[in-house]
Amino acid sequence: MTEKRTFVLAHRQARANAAHFAYEAPDGWMVTFCEPKRNLDQNAKFHAIVGDIAKSGLKWAGKPRTAAQWKVLLVSGHAAATNEGSEMVPGLEGEFLNLRESTALMSKKRAASLIEYALAFCAMNGVHLSAASVQRELEPA
Repeated sequence: MTEKRTFVLAHRQARANAAHFAYEAPDGWMVTFCEPKRNLDQNAKFHAIVGDIAKSGLKWAGKPRTAAQWKVLLVSGHAAATNEGSEMVPGLEGEFLNLRESTALMSKKRAASLIEYALAFCAMNGVHLSAASVQRELEPA
């Protein structure tokens, strides 16, 4: 048995299939259970939101920021607001940077929380959201 198998535990039969596979797996194989990762719709919605903030001309620390910079600000702010914390460290050239969590590795639930945080930020700061930011309906986390 040299294959990798992934089971989405969405119903009784999927659980039975996973249990059977685990029972038949050779000694030494590993089983990992984890929350599902954020999906492409969540990724697209979040990037549309940061794009809208950048296009709005909203300033941070005295100047307008790019979408990439707004992404860093929102992810860092969300981590602080949800008590995940962050770490400021000196960089390789003496600069300071925030070691933040990766959005690509976020669970669906965590990505949904980040999107809600970003939407609240927009509402509090008068940022007009485009259709791409508001029309996309996300599946429940």
